[in-house]
Amino acid sequence: MDRLHLAITVTNIKNFIPITLEQETGPYTSWAELFKIHCCAYEVLDHILPGEVPAASEAPVVTDKDKPKDPPATSKELWKRLDAIVLQWIYGTISTDLLNTIIKPNVTAEDAWTSLSNLFRDNRATRAICLQNQFSNTKLSSFSNMAAYCKEIKILSDKLSNVDALVTEQQLVLQLIAGLNDQYEGVGLLIQQTTPLPDFSFSEARSRLILEESRKAHQTSGTALLSTAVAAPSTQLPTDASGSPQAFQTTSRGFQDPYQPHRQQGGRGSDPSWQHG
Repeated sequence: MDRLHLAITVTNIKNFIPITLEQETGPYTSWAELFKIHCCAYEVLDHILPGEVPAASEAPVVTDKDKPKDPPATSKELWKRLDAIVLQWIYGTISTDLLNTIIKPNVTAEDAWTSLSNLFRDNRATRAICLQNQFSNTKLSSFSNMAAYCKEIKILSDKLSNVDALVTEQQLVLQLIAGLNDQYEGVGLLIQQTTPLPDFSFSEARSRLILEESRKAHQTSGTALLSTAVAAPSTQLPTDASGSPQAFQTTSRGFQDPYQPHRQQGGRGSDPSWQHG
């Protein structure tokens, strides 16, 4: 009995490729890399990249005697089925706009893959200039938090890679630091000085910046609580007719509390303890 091909067992491509490729905002490089990894793992990479073959040391040795002169019909049918599956994977991981742009009758998975590649690499020089300008002028002050800022820097870097304007890890870290505001100047200098930048990854820089943001937020919260406590209204002493606060007064009977009404001596309803014997 023939072995069931691995690709046929995939029931939901989104479990393996969670990215939906968008024409304007989609990171094509990340999507394409995930797609190639998936196709390689499920033995259908040749359906999108026919030229991709195993390394010479890994490729099995096939002699002319071993090569079938005419592939059996079952093999052709299986190839067509597998190609349709890969085509479904492509269509299932791109946006509706992209789908409507590339879909055509009677195309192979390789045709769809090539159409997407050409679409994202079209007018590369013009797009690279525009994207480089956006990349260089992205500032932290334009975003609500550090995570959103770092995400945008990485997305623009991926888009530049899509048009063959590769951004190195060092350039990525430098731009991340350059877009910081004065509040993060200290941690920016620390990133540049503690570790040689070629060995300092974008993810490491991002982690330090988000940690610093969290520390500053906690510090600000603590300062606000302290300020609230200091500014809380204190109990005011009652004032006299002139508006001056009344202090405790010393009488022949001891201290008189200004918060308590003056007790009358003698007479009806007076406190007997205050009366002379």
